[in-house]
Amino acid sequence: MPEASVEKALAHIVVRNHPPNQVLLLENDWGSSVYFILEGWVKIRTYNLDGKEVTLNILGKGELFGEMAALDEVPRSTDVITLVPTIIGNMPAPDFVQLLNTEPKSGIRLAQLMARRLRQVNRRLRLRESDSVSRVADILLFLADGQGKAGDQGIEIPNLPHRELSSLSGLARETVTRVLSKLEKKGLIQRERDVLCIPNVAALERTLV
Repeated sequence: MPEASVEKALAHIVVRNHPPNQVLLLENDWGSSVYFILEGWVKIRTYNLDGKEVTLNILGKGELFGEMAALDEVPRSTDVITLVPTIIGNMPAPDFVQLLNTEPKSGIRLAQLMARRLRQVNRRLRLRESDSVSRVADILLFLADGQGKAGDQGIEIPNLPHRELSSLSGLARETVTRVLSKLEKKGLIQRERDVLCIPNVAALERTLV
């Protein structure tokens, strides 16, 4: 967007710091703001019919959430919780809608973002009945597509707790741990404390069946 438009939009944003495991939004709350992630990670969570927690997505720096409730004026459809110390920019929903109405580029970018998220969900649904290696590999590729950064050894993504990968993939945590060890032994991933690296994305994609 033009610099003047960016400055005008920033004037409506309030920045706040949040600790890990803080609930930012609750399902069925009414949406009065849209949120931009300036630093950190959040998870998008809901529950299935059995009351089991299901992680739908992991979002990081440069992403936004809360835009659906702002656009269609209905209650929130998911919970949002911080995974690490996170800095959030909060924009009132009317100002966000006004931005989309006055800056076509912002609307196009939002449409592209929502289309990418829909493609990711469709891909995960197609692989829901695949074997455990394919499902874990797909989650890693899903995170790389959304939040991957180029590093010295390949594409880097956050080294999430196994319980989060379990919730994302629909597999038991023990199964996720076993598959990650198998992928690491094959050289398809490299793990450090906070970062998981994918040296060759194409090679990991070939594990999908």
